[in-house]
Amino acid sequence: MKKFAYYPGCSLEKMAQSYHLSAVETARVLGIELEEIDDWNCCGATAYFHVDELLAHTLCARNLAMAESTGLDLVAPCSGCYKNMHACNKHLQHDHELAEHINFALEEDNLHFKGNIKVHHLIQVFAQDIPAVKAKVTNPLKGLKVAPYYGCQILRPRKYEGENVEEVSYFEDLMNALGATAVDFRLKLRCCGAALIITNRQAALSMVRNLLQNALDSGAEVIATACPLCQVNLECYQDQVNSEFGTKFNAPIFYFTQLMGLAMGIAPKRLGVGTEFVAPPPAMVAACGKARTAAG
Repeated sequence: MKKFAYYPGCSLEKMAQSYHLSAVETARVLGIELEEIDDWNCCGATAYFHVDELLAHTLCARNLAMAESTGLDLVAPCSGCYKNMHACNKHLQHDHELAEHINFALEEDNLHFKGNIKVHHLIQVFAQDIPAVKAKVTNPLKGLKVAPYYGCQILRPRKYEGENVEEVSYFEDLMNALGATAVDFRLKLRCCGAALIITNRQAALSMVRNLLQNALDSGAEVIATACPLCQVNLECYQDQVNSEFGTKFNAPIFYFTQLMGLAMGIAPKRLGVGTEFVAPPPAMVAACGKARTAAG
């Protein structure tokens, strides 16, 4: 069994609880144990690194040090948390003076950052072994057309490791392994607007509109996300997009882990399915019914 130090992040405590539920359930089916880090703290989100970089690094370093104490690599389901933790881990591995300064602060918690673990995004952990995922599919999502939305932050850390982040397909491969059909989604790496929704709402709504339009024009019935903020922007602001631009979007947005869980025959309730604002398409409704039956 594979085992990881699991960092859920603040969003999965409340607004993205369905992501947490479906992540834990699907990981269990795949023989992956997610051991939640004890007493974890906020990663600083997007804004804090622009407010106080030293304290922001310290926040991330504390989580990393706690994960190191378990001897396990860290996995984060939130793209923002993943980017922050990955960037901090790499930065402190090379900036020994800063690491020493931060470790002085961490002594208050009897912690010490060593930089001896790796940081992974949850979807990358699942996508590393597509055959294993496919082998666990008991309820293939036949007929369901999915737009896999990576967003802008999952791949950003890998850019600095020399990877070609413009040509990726593991999200598509994962959806296809579930029996669904991954559509060619041109804007799959574009930003959803993120926290811009607070400071420049019209600009953010325009970005959401473009993403939704491109996904639907590509033939998608549902958009799959791997980030709580992307999920909120694409789903919760559809009415405002419609009001602002005269559109009529009613696009279902689901976490990739929820689709995985349904394909694996896990009961929808255990995946948080049913709490969304936009109802699932017919092919997914059928999959929910089969999953309920399979789960007993």
